[in-house]
Amino acid sequence: MGHIIAVSGKGGVGKTTLCGLLIQYLCDTGKGPVLAVDADANANLNEVLGVEAGITLGELREEIERAGMDPRYKIPAGVSKAAYLESRMADALMEEKDYDLMVMGRSQGQGCYCFVNGIVQTQVQKLQNHYPYLVVDNEAGMEHISRGILPNMEIAVLVSDCSRRGVQAAGRIAALMEELNFHPKKVGLIVNRAPEGKLDEGTLEEIRKQNLNLLGVVPQDEEIYRFDCEGRPTVQLPKDSPVREALKGIIEKLGL
Repeated sequence: MGHIIAVSGKGGVGKTTLCGLLIQYLCDTGKGPVLAVDADANANLNEVLGVEAGITLGELREEIERAGMDPRYKIPAGVSKAAYLESRMADALMEEKDYDLMVMGRSQGQGCYCFVNGIVQTQVQKLQNHYPYLVVDNEAGMEHISRGILPNMEIAVLVSDCSRRGVQAAGRIAALMEELNFHPKKVGLIVNRAPEGKLDEGTLEEIRKQNLNLLGVVPQDEEIYRFDCEGRPTVQLPKDSPVREALKGIIEKLGL
């Protein structure tokens, strides 16, 4: 089983950007192949990586759940739901040179999805055994992990901006992991978009108050904003980008 890294934080702090650059770093340093999982309901990891998104697991789950009730969704005669999903998993896996990307998709609708979720969980666990690293871009509530659809993480990376509210949100995510009895080997905080890569005393005080382990600080970089405005993948940032340099030091600190 590969190393499972979960990246989480409240919306708008840049966690998906850092997650994409982390995936690229692992690939560039020969640690691939990486299984990248976009588990955020507002899925856009594919845009950071510069690839097209295919069908999501959420959409496959809907197909199976509605099979037999809606003529648009039909499983071939004699094929079980589990076998059908396994055959369709290839459609939900976007294969690139050094990584594969899977998008979990939107949150569930009404009704019980326990059986279908169990099938998805089994298939994801089968896939993860083929990758040295599995990197998950999570929403703040970590829904897919808490439901058991994704395996528990080995490393939990919390991302915040340099505001007190962002750090408080990271603290709540850390508390949620404890409530859910997650036991990652490493838990740490990255503060993103800090002016000149520095934190003021108020932010540092809040980090101490939340009892968070500060892994490092990533500076504000207007080039990322320009890339986003131009629709360019963030992973195309120049090699000497200050964001890349800061993240490299953090990744090395994690021992990846």
